[in-house]
Amino acid sequence: MHSEIRTVLFTQIPSQHWTQRQPPRQTKRTARRGAGGETLASAQSPTVRRRRLALELRRLRESAKLTCEEVAERLECSASKISRVETGRVSVSPRDVRDMLEIYGAPPEQRDSLVQLARDSRQKGWWHAYGDTVQPHFATYLGLESAASEIRIYEVSLIPGLLQTEDYARAVISAEMVNSPRADIERHVALRMERQRLARSSPPKVWAVLDEGALRRQVGGPEVMRVQLEYLRELASLRNVNLQVIPFAGGAHPAMGRPFVILVFGETIDPDVVYLEDLTSALWVENVDEVDRYNVFFNHLRASALSFEESGALITAALKDMGA
Repeated sequence: MHSEIRTVLFTQIPSQHWTQRQPPRQTKRTARRGAGGETLASAQSPTVRRRRLALELRRLRESAKLTCEEVAERLECSASKISRVETGRVSVSPRDVRDMLEIYGAPPEQRDSLVQLARDSRQKGWWHAYGDTVQPHFATYLGLESAASEIRIYEVSLIPGLLQTEDYARAVISAEMVNSPRADIERHVALRMERQRLARSSPPKVWAVLDEGALRRQVGGPEVMRVQLEYLRELASLRNVNLQVIPFAGGAHPAMGRPFVILVFGETIDPDVVYLEDLTSALWVENVDEVDRYNVFFNHLRASALSFEESGALITAALKDMGA
């Protein structure tokens, strides 16, 4: 049972997928293209296609010096619909895209490529098989996570979902879904395990900074927590996983009590995005200046945390304190 749990995520990763441990920074990215000239991230995720389309539609509207209200009036729809399309939170039909591009005066060759992008963005992602358990905001996150080349995580009180064992995930989800049927809880557990399985097929670089409280809170009881910490220690030894811990003795830091995730993409046309989640909803931060501030915060957290070796030693100490 325990041996199965420990193979959940980044174990047995071929060395060609490993990356050197470096401080997170804004780097120059070049588009890697697949068949037909489409970038690889676009080929992987309809969510990335939708976001890319949304950014281009907004750029074209602003270049045409039109407001959302003016476009909505000409399309005989609401301004809120135009806004939702431009944030990439809803899909848009190829016909609507064609009408928008005509209003914006886009050249014919660009119209064809963007209309095709609209068609591609309406394809269903892998998470649609779990449609009864996935909230819309989290479906967007899953689509972006699956295309990210690097995931930067700061977590306060629990182990991040991508790094959880199945039993730990079950305990967390059971606590979140109070009074829910066991079948619904198991459905959510299966979704989390599927996320991890897919991450194994194309491992992103994961840089996680955890508060010590995430190690000390005995989620699921001592045995579940022991296995989770052992698994976390194994993950920390992998070259594509950077794991640091901010100890209780570390004092105040810029993001106390405010967990967040930064998703970084391999193509220049896909800017980084920050994901913030609470109990019932989520917030996306896509403004370039604000995202840069979160990257600065993350670097402060990284500097405040223990080294990789010291963080591993703290995990070992937490295990010993449990009598493991």
